Amino acid sequence: MKRIFTAGIFLVAAIALTACGEPGVEYDADADRQGHSAPSAVTVKANKAVSRSLPLSDQRDFEEARRGFIATGKDVVIKDAQGGEVWNLPAYDFITGEAPGSVNPSLWRQATLNNINGLFKVTERVYQVRGYDLSNMSIIEGDTGWIIVDPLTSQETAAAALALAQEHLGVKPVVAVIFTHSHIDHFGGVFGVITQEQYRAGEVRIIAPEGFMDEATSENIIAGVAMGRRAIYMYGRDLARSERGHVGSGLGKGPAFGTFGIVEPTEIVDTTGQLKTIDGLDFIFQNAPASEAPAELTFALPELSAYCGAEVATRTLHNLYTLRGTKIRDAVKWSRYIDEMIGLSANSDVYFASHHWPVWGAERITAYLEQQRDTYKFIHDQTVRLFNNGLTPREIAEQLQLPESLQQGFANRGYYGTVKHNAKAVYQAYLGWYDANPANLDSLPPVEAGQRYVALAGGADALLAKADEAYEAGDYRWAAELLNHLVFAQADNAAGKALLANTYDQLGYQAESGPWRDVYLAAAYELRHGTPDIMVDMATMTDVLKRTPVEKFFQSMSVRLDTEKADGVDMAVAINFTDLDKAYVLKVKNSVMHYRQTDTPATGNASLVLTQDLFVRMLTGDVGLRETLTSDDLNIEGSVLDLVRFFSLFGEQDGLFNIVTP
Repeated sequence: MKRIFTAGIFLVAAIALTACGEPGVEYDADADRQGHSAPSAVTVKANKAVSRSLPLSDQRDFEEARRGFIATGKDVVIKDAQGGEVWNLPAYDFITGEAPGSVNPSLWRQATLNNINGLFKVTERVYQVRGYDLSNMSIIEGDTGWIIVDPLTSQETAAAALALAQEHLGVKPVVAVIFTHSHIDHFGGVFGVITQEQYRAGEVRIIAPEGFMDEATSENIIAGVAMGRRAIYMYGRDLARSERGHVGSGLGKGPAFGTFGIVEPTEIVDTTGQLKTIDGLDFIFQNAPASEAPAELTFALPELSAYCGAEVATRTLHNLYTLRGTKIRDAVKWSRYIDEMIGLSANSDVYFASHHWPVWGAERITAYLEQQRDTYKFIHDQTVRLFNNGLTPREIAEQLQLPESLQQGFANRGYYGTVKHNAKAVYQAYLGWYDANPANLDSLPPVEAGQRYVALAGGADALLAKADEAYEAGDYRWAAELLNHLVFAQADNAAGKALLANTYDQLGYQAESGPWRDVYLAAAYELRHGTPDIMVDMATMTDVLKRTPVEKFFQSMSVRLDTEKADGVDMAVAINFTDLDKAYVLKVKNSVMHYRQTDTPATGNASLVLTQDLFVRMLTGDVGLRETLTSDDLNIEGSVLDLVRFFSLFGEQDGLFNIVTP
């Protein structure tokens, strides 16, 4: 029974992923402990050119990142209840001084800024804890207690951040929590700042944007397995924190993986200009759906002359498309929201956000927001102009560059998103994947294409020789293209895999984007070490799962239906939730599963009668088959054989698939 529900149903941002071992890896003399090669002379030269092209000596960002510093913890290593490591800030202590040859100097600068951590005073009654997670936790002093804005990713990091604040600012009750948007690094740590009992007793106001609950519980449920696998690459989960490994995500250090929670909002923001008085302070909200997140808000604090921009504008170019895989974000709406924020923040002396450090001064806030606004609008408008002139996505990505006035602003640079992949996102949003070239309408799959390219080159040795020439010349993009064909044609070609891994090293070392660097280096890691073991501790998601509509799980089941097993099957199973007073029929016919809610107890070839709590415990693996079948909260009506047969139609999705090899 456990297998009925657990496989591949829910995965959020590669939760609890562990790396594989390192069996029999042969390191060259210059490799680090994970096998990453030394930066080549070409890479070192390219990175030095970056240093010369940017005003890296400008210290204003560093001054502002340190402004208002109060204190930080000593050796911030945060663990869960079982003693497992959730967050390790000292692991980033190597980021100091000038950039090594293996890191783009612009990215190194951003990583250095993101290393500035601890408790900071933003303005009167407004504080932030930075460096304790991927995101910031903002703490606003009300008349009687603390108002928490975005309680980080995990319960453990949120509790540590609040403890740091309470130690230096005084112990007060948390009277309200604001979730600025529906990404887990902004709500997952809620039970680190409040208790279940406080929430149930109505002691804490929970404020969130319209659509928050649906978006927060469903973003990854359908495509979660693939997104989780890809997130290993995007966040460099298996990479050492080192000069040749992960240095940061650009948006922050990286996500913390601990215990995740969520609560339903008690109040919703659905209108721009909406006023709420929270513990004596007026908040004027902006509703900004379909911007950086499907559900998002920002707010002004007029009495404090402060503005919180959530994640709509941060100190980096953001993603219109994220490399882990998401729906395309609307660049035009995003730009318009920022334009609206310029007016809403007109009387503010400080702008703070859910990532990075604040901006002070009304004129500088306006200039900063104008640059952010214009960057997204430029990428959108010029991409459309170019594809209307016949350019393809790859051609646009190669040609499009921000104007000098936007390039020189560090806050607009591609530390997280990039102009290249954001331009491709705009193209896809309008025209989809097809570039209109018939050669790309039904192109060969990677293995067959690779085999034919190898043959065309005169065999594997000949292609490898050409790739080696490209590598030695520093033509790494071309080397990667050649070697990718070789590896997909001959997955056991050790020389090809080794050279491709070295090639990805160099591409990673030159990348300004944290995710691009991590993607390249994660690919190199897996070429050397193999596909990682992926372990998902569903128990960490129990609270989120309990608040996820059961319909979402049925949707997930639909996309796991094995069409070969389901061919010719026509049967239905009923699921009745006794505690929800809801009943559903799940029907398989024509190799498709549909579900519908019924007004009366549902019937079918067989029926499950159970509680939502037991359902979630099945999902998390908290109960096994024997315990499930003997539980007082479960009844099976009708044919047990039909029930077993029905659920056997749904395949396993364990996320162990290869990416850089066939």
